[in-house]
Amino acid sequence: MTKYTIGVDFGTLSGRAVIVNLSTGEEVDSSVHEYPHQVMDKKLPSGKPLPPDWALQHPQDYLDVLSNTIPDILRKTNISPDDVIGIGIDFTACTVLPVKKDGTPMCFIDKYRDREHAYVKLWKHHAAQYLANELNEKAEKMGEKWLSRYGGKISSEWLFPKLWQILKEDQEIYEEMDRFIEASDWVIWQLTGKETRNSCTAGYKAIWHKKDGYPDNKFFKELDSRLENVVDEKLSRDIVSIGEKAGEITEYASKLTGLNIGTAVAVANVDAHVCVPAVKIYEPGKMLAIIGTSTCHMLLGEEEREVSGMCGVVEDGIIPGYYGYEAGQSCVGDHFAWFAETQVPENYMQRAKEEGLNIHQYLANKAEALKPGESGLIALDWWNGNRSVLVDVDLTGLIIGMDLQTKPEEIYRALVEATAYGTRMIIETFRENKVSVNEFYASGGIPQKNSFIMQIYADVLNMPIYIAGTEQGPALGSAIFAAVAAGREKGGFDNVVEASKIMGKVNDRYYKPNEENAKIYDELFKEYRILHDYFGRGENDVMKRLKNIKKSIKEEGDYEGILAYSR
Repeated sequence: MTKYTIGVDFGTLSGRAVIVNLSTGEEVDSSVHEYPHQVMDKKLPSGKPLPPDWALQHPQDYLDVLSNTIPDILRKTNISPDDVIGIGIDFTACTVLPVKKDGTPMCFIDKYRDREHAYVKLWKHHAAQYLANELNEKAEKMGEKWLSRYGGKISSEWLFPKLWQILKEDQEIYEEMDRFIEASDWVIWQLTGKETRNSCTAGYKAIWHKKDGYPDNKFFKELDSRLENVVDEKLSRDIVSIGEKAGEITEYASKLTGLNIGTAVAVANVDAHVCVPAVKIYEPGKMLAIIGTSTCHMLLGEEEREVSGMCGVVEDGIIPGYYGYEAGQSCVGDHFAWFAETQVPENYMQRAKEEGLNIHQYLANKAEALKPGESGLIALDWWNGNRSVLVDVDLTGLIIGMDLQTKPEEIYRALVEATAYGTRMIIETFRENKVSVNEFYASGGIPQKNSFIMQIYADVLNMPIYIAGTEQGPALGSAIFAAVAAGREKGGFDNVVEASKIMGKVNDRYYKPNEENAKIYDELFKEYRILHDYFGRGENDVMKRLKNIKKSIKEEGDYEGILAYSR
C-alpha cells in the first residue's frame, strides 16, 4: 500500500501544504491558505498604530493554515488519512511569540489584545536593532567566543534582541508570559500537545551550540540584571535535533487537520534549511539560495569555520553529519515589488496591460534587451537592511549613475543586478574563509518563474545555476523530514539522505553563464564592492544619519535632535 507524508511551509504571507508519494517522490497535490492578518507592520487588528520597523503576525493564521490546507489536499486527492504516515512543518525564522505555560499566545488573552508585544514578532521585525547593537557591543567587550560563529554580530531579527525588547518596553507582558517560543515550535506544540525546541532555530537564531549550550547566565546578567536566568525562565535547555520525531497527532490536532491520532510529527525546521534535501543536496560545496521576498543561502561543510557576516554555523543544522552554514539577503523580491508598485510611470502600466503582461514581465522584457553596463547604473541591495555580510539593518538602498535619460527598465535591471552582486559578495566571503562553494542551486518563486533574473545571476556569479525541480521546495523538504520521523517500519526512511535521493528534485534545465557578460560583471562587481565597503563599513554613515533624522521627525518632531545629527 502506497504511503504518503505531508509537508507544511509557513511563509511570510501564506502557508502551503504538499502531499508526497513516498514510493515515487511525486508531489500529488498542494494547497495554499493566505494569512487573513498578513504582516502587521502599520497597525494592530484593533487599529492601534505601530511604530517604524515593526513586523508582527497573528498566530490564529497559523492554525487556519492547518485547518484549511490539510483537509483540502486530503479531499482533493481522496487519499485516506490511514495512508498518511507523517507530517512535517517549516517556518520563517526567527519568528517568535510569547505564550503561557499551556501554549496560549498572549494576544489570545483579552487583556493583551491591544498590546503590540503580545503578538508574533516576524523574522523581519527590526525594531529591536538598538538592543542588538548593545548585545553585540557587550559580547565583544566580554570576549564571548560564540560571537564568531555568527560572523561577529547577532542580528535584530534573532531571538534575544526581540525578547529583550519585550522586557524593555512592556515588562508586564514579559513577566506574565511563561515561554518565548519560535512559531515553528509552537505549531508543533499544537499538533503534539507538548513543547519541543528544534536544534535548527536554537542554533541559528538563539545562540545555542550543540556542545556549549547557550551563553553563560553572567552574559545575560551583564545585558540586564532581569535577564540573568532568561534561558531557564522563558526558554528551554531541552533541544531536540532536526530529523527526529517530535511526537504524534493528538485528538485536538486530529480534529483540526483531519489526520489520524498517532500520526508521526517531525521536529520543526526552518524554511530555508529544510529546502536543502528537497534539491538533492546532501554533501559539502553546493550552495542553495532560496530566492523570494528575501534570500537565504545554505551550505554544508565538513568543519566549523568562522566566516565574516554569516548568519551562523551549526553542527547538524541542515543535514545530520555536517556543519550547516547560513547567510542571507533581507530584500530581493521585495526590492523588485517596491519599484514596480511605486516607481513605474502610468504609461508603462498601460503598455503592459495592452500587451497582456503584468508589470514585472513588461519591465523584465525591456530590461533583458539591455547589455550589462549599458545603463551606467549600479545599486546597493539594502532596501531592507543588510543581513550578510555586514549584518546591519540600519543600512538603506542606493542607486548611483542616474541622469535625465535614465529609464525605468534600466533601474529595474540595476536592482536585479544588485541582488546578484550581494549574493556574489556572500560567496566570495565564504571562499576567502576557506569554505568551498563549487556549485550553485536556486529554489523559490523567482527561480521557477523568471529566466531573466536567473541568467543575470549566472552571469554575475560566473557559475551555472541549477534550479529546484519543485515549486514547493520547503514544503517538500518538510515532507522529507516527516518521512524520516515516521521511520522505515511505517513506510518512511531511516535518514534524510536516503529520503532525499527518492523525494528530492532538480530541474533538467540550468542557466549557463555568458562569458562576455561575466567579464563585464567582474568589472561592475568591483564598483559594487567599493560602494558596499564605503557605505557599509563605517567610512560614510550617511544612511544611518538620514534614518535617524527620518525617525526623529516621524516620532517626535525632534528638531533639536535633527540639528544634533547634522552637526
